[in-house]
Amino acid sequence: MKKIIFTLLAACFLFNASMGQKITPFHAGDRVAFVGNSITDGGHYHSYIWLYYMTHFPGARITCFNAGIGGDAINQIYDRFDDDVFSKNPTVLTLTWGMNDSGYFDWFKSDAQDVMDKKIAGSYNYYGMLENKLKQKPEIKKIIILGSPYDETTKSNPKNLYPKKSIALGKIIDFQEAAAKKNNWDIVDFYHPMLAINQREQATDSLFSLTPNDRIHPDNDGHLVMAYLFLKAQGLDNKPVADIGIDAKSRKLSRAVNCKVSNISGSADSVTFNYLANSLPYPIDTIPRSWGNRKKQADALKLIPFTKEFNQELLAVKGLQNGNYNLMIDGELMGNWSYKQFADGINLGEITKTPEYQQAIQVRELNEERWDIERRLRMYVWMEYDFLKGKNMLYKDNNAAMDSVKKYAVKDMFVNGNKDNYSRARYKSVRDAWQKEMNVLTDQIYAINKPQNHRIAIIRVQ
Repeated sequence: MKKIIFTLLAACFLFNASMGQKITPFHAGDRVAFVGNSITDGGHYHSYIWLYYMTHFPGARITCFNAGIGGDAINQIYDRFDDDVFSKNPTVLTLTWGMNDSGYFDWFKSDAQDVMDKKIAGSYNYYGMLENKLKQKPEIKKIIILGSPYDETTKSNPKNLYPKKSIALGKIIDFQEAAAKKNNWDIVDFYHPMLAINQREQATDSLFSLTPNDRIHPDNDGHLVMAYLFLKAQGLDNKPVADIGIDAKSRKLSRAVNCKVSNISGSADSVTFNYLANSLPYPIDTIPRSWGNRKKQADALKLIPFTKEFNQELLAVKGLQNGNYNLMIDGELMGNWSYKQFADGINLGEITKTPEYQQAIQVRELNEERWDIERRLRMYVWMEYDFLKGKNMLYKDNNAAMDSVKKYAVKDMFVNGNKDNYSRARYKSVRDAWQKEMNVLTDQIYAINKPQNHRIAIIRVQ
């Protein structure tokens, strides 16, 4: 019964996420800044969102920016907004905050509630200041993201268990939602659906968590859940990569959604045709990415209907004779299915060796290279704002700044973790070269992501 209740709860939240406020999809030319803390800084949800656009809308080029910094509370986000966000000239920006504002070790103090009440009130004041700053930019579309939850209930990690943090974060989420509605800004809810998924899965597996490493940071599967919720809020679900329907007997096309089908020919036991889609399938990653992560993006497919809603490249052929048939694309065998399976429809989007899927993999890998370089630049910005600014050395990047970094790296694990990167990034020529590399990678993505013509043959196995 408990499992059924949690399953219904999760289904309810996911249903509400799909039926709630819809936000406008990105358009060609949009420059989207994803602003946040370490969940944005070191995470993949924004790159997964961009990868969907790269593959599903290959001709509508957009640019996405990682504008997260690890450890940031809203006062720090406010402090860097002009230099680090507005400088990117975004047409759209998303904002998520609250994980660091809701405290950590503060909750172990004897007067924890009073301390945290004052701290959160201060966060609300800084948000109000940032809100006023954003109101002065009416040309920028604002999207408030209700961020991923703190998982207090998982048994996967005995550490980082801060009493009442989850309650405080929930109140911050309520405050954000009310503030966004007051301004008529768009809202995307990660918090409630992800919380419901955790509860649903933990009903049968107490070790499950979308944030298994530290209760705070989603793993790659969690980031695909976040991307899924964002794309769903944009109303992009149930828009197929392609949907083809052919009658083998008459050699007639019954449907061709988001694609072109031509030159249909065949015999009693075969059908061949030309196929040109407008989109590529989404290339699900099967490798754990980013330091410390153990989950794969593909692990999220067990949690959300991503394939059903976002990755359908359907091929249905009715009227085939009884028997089994080989599917050939450009002369290469893709697999073997029965005439009944062809009649019901096959999802080419799940066949990783199709030429269109292989093309999409190249886009994914180039995007991962771009993501990796962008992370170096984010680590540099972290050093500037979270360390050097406090030493009155913001953007000095001189020998004195490097000496200070080396000195404090001995006792500060975060400074030490960013020291080697800063030793290179402090040179503008290096940062400029990294940016040029990212530009080249993005140019290459939009050069190779256009779907190609393919010849498909369905041949009966004798």
